[in-house]
Amino acid sequence: IANTFGLPAGKAFSCPGATNTCESVCYAGKLERVYKGVREVLLHNWNLLKDANQETMETLLQDMINDFKADCNKRNADKLFRIHWDGDFFNDTYTLAWKNIINNNTDIQFWVYTRVPAAAQNLQGIQNLSLYFSTDKDNKDNAIALSNNGIRLAYLADTFAIGQADMKEMIGKVGAKCPENKKAIPLIDKKGSACVKCSLCVYNKADIVFSAKKK
Repeated sequence: IANTFGLPAGKAFSCPGATNTCESVCYAGKLERVYKGVREVLLHNWNLLKDANQETMETLLQDMINDFKADCNKRNADKLFRIHWDGDFFNDTYTLAWKNIINNNTDIQFWVYTRVPAAAQNLQGIQNLSLYFSTDKDNKDNAIALSNNGIRLAYLADTFAIGQADMKEMIGKVGAKCPENKKAIPLIDKKGSACVKCSLCVYNKADIVFSAKKK
């Protein structure tokens, strides 16, 4: 089941909140460079949305969500949808389009990571959305302010030890280590994806720490 959506990564495309740290390790950007077909799909999505008005954005996104729900119903699968395996909220219009989609599809549990503070603020408090502000050493000030307002953090560091030490200093909690990132569970197998099996992010259970070196 296609349960996620992506846009091209980077400040030249959909990531206005990209930091030096995230750009240096962006796994999605690497996939774009390696796999031509992936890049073409992402650029297709981008070209449809980048200059569209909010009504058009919502129509396009809802068509995709309708297909997703039909697949879930056919296979008797839980309706869990990740917004942006690649890319981010590139402007307020696009963010608000997704906000309406999420609010109008309460039978779906959505989850998303964003490095755009305005997007995090606009999407806060939606019952069926698990929202994370993606942070690292380059955007700590924004992260602390958003955490103080109740938004979960997903912190990226070179190692888990550094990440948890930084998180402790920032918000008084160390955060949970992503089990897939630390190689405790496979990214995907016959039982499904790591995110669904773990469910910490899917259901907003804890602040999360990621390690660029996976150790």
